[in-house]
Amino acid sequence: MSESNQIDLNSLHHAVLRETESDSLLEIDPNFYRNLANFIGNLQKQEFDGVENKIKDTMIEMVTELTSLLIKIRLDKISKTTDLEISHLLDEEKFILDSQEDQKDRTEMILSATINGKSKFLESLAQNHKTKKIVIRFLHEVDELVGADLEKYGPFKTEDIATLPYENAQALIAKNIATKVHLED
Repeated sequence: MSESNQIDLNSLHHAVLRETESDSLLEIDPNFYRNLANFIGNLQKQEFDGVENKIKDTMIEMVTELTSLLIKIRLDKISKTTDLEISHLLDEEKFILDSQEDQKDRTEMILSATINGKSKFLESLAQNHKTKKIVIRFLHEVDELVGADLEKYGPFKTEDIATLPYENAQALIAKNIATKVHLED
């Protein structure tokens, strides 16, 4: 990695300032978020005592706030712009936009089915969503359970990974019995 691609608190602050002062989406290094993640990861790995550790923790907090602000500013610009310069979008921002497009499509699908009286289609969508499978990791032991698809699952031990219907997985996640496994991680 070249020196110009290195991230530090100063360069991050400068990037946020530049993005704030411009109405258009600015071009930034395509590896910006990855370089930033490396910077934060390296900072977190450093071990200090006393005041130096408090300074490190404060720096991490500042970098986290600046990162959140930068992403928010860039996404706000993206959502408000019709003539978006696609080449200025970073891959991570495109990933976020893909999910927003999916949300718009789903909203339109539900609205269309509702105003066109397609209740059977809506019922089918709801049932498919309840029983769609998601991967979870168990944080506690769980006895056998019957899923929303009427299949039996389990029993499960702590740290087991399983694929369960969405409705059941969400109930376990809400009770802090399990956590969702993100396959992108």
